Amino acid sequence: MTKQLFLTSSVHAVAQDIATKLDLRRQDNKLVFIDTAAEPEKDDDVSWLENDRQALIDAGFEVTDYTITGKNREQLEKDLAEYKYIYISGGNTLHLLQKSYESGFIGLIRDLVENKGKIYISTSAGSIIAGSKPHDYLLEDKDIGGLGSLESYNFVNFLIVPHWGSEYFREKYLNKRLKIAYKEDQVPMILLTDKQYVHVLGDKIHIYDVS
Repeated sequence: MTKQLFLTSSVHAVAQDIATKLDLRRQDNKLVFIDTAAEPEKDDDVSWLENDRQALIDAGFEVTDYTITGKNREQLEKDLAEYKYIYISGGNTLHLLQKSYESGFIGLIRDLVENKGKIYISTSAGSIIAGSKPHDYLLEDKDIGGLGSLESYNFVNFLIVPHWGSEYFREKYLNKRLKIAYKEDQVPMILLTDKQYVHVLGDKIHIYDVS
């Protein structure tokens, strides 16, 4: 089974272009919108989450909201069986990783994408976690908490750096994160603006720019 992923910085800016790579009229267009990563931010302005959801609807997906929080692997496997597309939202990468371990989702998502033909679409945190681990430059010591492992979904051997060029993240990236990442054992990094995404098909990748 050939794995297929669409790793975005902000899906609302590229959803229409992603849809052109898929024939939603001829195949199942059901997409599960997993917003677990956004749960710690629900008290803040999360209009971006609604923008992402609406963009996927406008692009032709049939969207259902879902969270992996509080679930177990058996329930997740049953609930997700009907969806062709699994979307992982932006938000807090460490929260998403923690809930992935607690629920058993981390093993299930690997099986669904690599062996069952599910197509993975993601924004920001969901794209970061598609790599081997959310590397040091994305983490604060206080964020790690009780996690015993930082190994993530491990679909790809590179790290997505989302929102490149965004003024909101400028100081955090230039004054801290990239300095921490400057080390010999750093995995390859792909810096994505909000109007770019990576399409992974098997062992091949293509970076698209829709600006």
